[in-house]
Amino acid sequence: MKPVDPRLFAQARVARGYLLLCVAFGLADAILLVVGAGALAGVVADGFLHGLTPARALPALAIVTACVIGRSVLAWAGDAAATATSAAVKSHLRQALLAHDVALGARRPDAPARHGESALLATRGLDALDGYFARYLPQVVLAAVVPLAIAARILVADRLSGIIVALTVPLVPVFMILVGLASKAAMDRQWTALNRLSGHFLEVLSGLPTLKASGRSRAQSDVIRRAADAQRRTTMTTLRWAFLSALVLELLATLSVALVAVAIGLRLVGGDLALRDGLLALILAPEVYLPLRRLGARYHDAAEGLAATDQVFTRLAEPVPDAGTIRIPGGYAPGIRMDRVTVRHGDRGAAVFEDFDAEFPPGRVTGLAGPSGAGKSTLLHLILGLAAPESGRVLVDGRDLADLDLEAWRSHIAWVPQKPFLAAGTVAENIRLGRPGASDAEVAAVAERARLDVPLDRQVGVRGTALSGGQVRRLAIARALLRDAPIVLLDEPTEGLDADTEQDVLDVLAAVLPGRTCVLVTHRAAVERLCDSVLTIGEPRQLLTGASA
Repeated sequence: MKPVDPRLFAQARVARGYLLLCVAFGLADAILLVVGAGALAGVVADGFLHGLTPARALPALAIVTACVIGRSVLAWAGDAAATATSAAVKSHLRQALLAHDVALGARRPDAPARHGESALLATRGLDALDGYFARYLPQVVLAAVVPLAIAARILVADRLSGIIVALTVPLVPVFMILVGLASKAAMDRQWTALNRLSGHFLEVLSGLPTLKASGRSRAQSDVIRRAADAQRRTTMTTLRWAFLSALVLELLATLSVALVAVAIGLRLVGGDLALRDGLLALILAPEVYLPLRRLGARYHDAAEGLAATDQVFTRLAEPVPDAGTIRIPGGYAPGIRMDRVTVRHGDRGAAVFEDFDAEFPPGRVTGLAGPSGAGKSTLLHLILGLAAPESGRVLVDGRDLADLDLEAWRSHIAWVPQKPFLAAGTVAENIRLGRPGASDAEVAAVAERARLDVPLDRQVGVRGTALSGGQVRRLAIARALLRDAPIVLLDEPTEGLDADTEQDVLDVLAAVLPGRTCVLVTHRAAVERLCDSVLTIGEPRQLLTGASA
């Protein structure tokens, strides 16, 4: 692992400023340390040899106190800057990773299997950068600046002590590098094992209905158990290397300081060294090794974060396939058709659809019915471009969806997923995600039409904390109404609603859906009555060949 990853600082400008700030703090800390140690050595020497009175010692003690306070302020300022920088860099990398994955979209055949890896990298992986910015990077700067400054001061005060320090200090980074190389290999293995476990776990979850239907779910639990056990073993190996590195560095530093102390003690007894110079060298000697010891200990704080960041940069370096550029004109409801579409769970999973044909006429409401796991939500993902068929085509007015500009295409769609996403903020802000430029009056109007019985200024948490399931559903419908798109995709739009509220919502949908191309997933007969036609999908274990109405 490089002490400072240039890619990290090339990606985020705020990190470069923080590095310069760390250098300035390191120089200031070294100066305060040397000044404070000199004042303390002078007070002790004068008090022992000349009977220094408290009044005469006050100026020197004031200097020592000021240096201690100054170093504390620098430590606090460094922590504050580290927290702000780490948050900014993590946000930047998460946005870059998300943008890259969205750009890749479903164009890669292994896109579903990568979702677990992306989630792990964007959460736990990048969160580990806190240790890098808050503890490791400042210590890298201190390890580069402080030992040199202190060793130079020791050399001026006591040449022999300076020579001993100069000969022993290089041993610390040598052993640090040797242990670090082995530790990095162990950390890479741990992260690879964790990545494999998370990716496989998410892929199994996504295909669980098919695995359950085919009787293969228990076999997958054994596979996950073996992957988890491999991750546990690699984690324990990493911890052993961490403890070993700490032991080696502490032993080297202790022996080196002992050599300096013995040399100073023998010469003080023989009268060959002034007490003040000996005390100064003795006070400063441990401070030469301390930044290096801490650097070795804090290497492991940064190793996981940088291992994950390395994978983020590898991911960002992947070329994005050429996207479609065709834009369909807005303001009208196009027809959508599935042409011999085949979709599977994972790379080699069971088929959800095989040579599947379906027609969603323009300006008509088409219902999708069938048991859970049959592939109804998958059809909506195909229309959105969030999934890509293994073979076959999704056609929009005869144009292949793969040739369309997906960003422009999605701007024509209002989507209410089975589990609507809500961000932290007010109810009004979450509704306005449907059309960010909407006025307060427009937001209030669609909330009233969706029968949303929640104050628009109420604060909600991520995923709708503080709202009931029915309120979340009505908020999502209000968002779709605000979008006013010619294509509407509804996945169980009345799930979680009581009978009276369901009828109110159905009345709203009955008023806005005519003239729009709508695909509506439902299990409820009352909702099916809104549809011009209903496409019934068979049992989950069946391969769907052709559409049935």
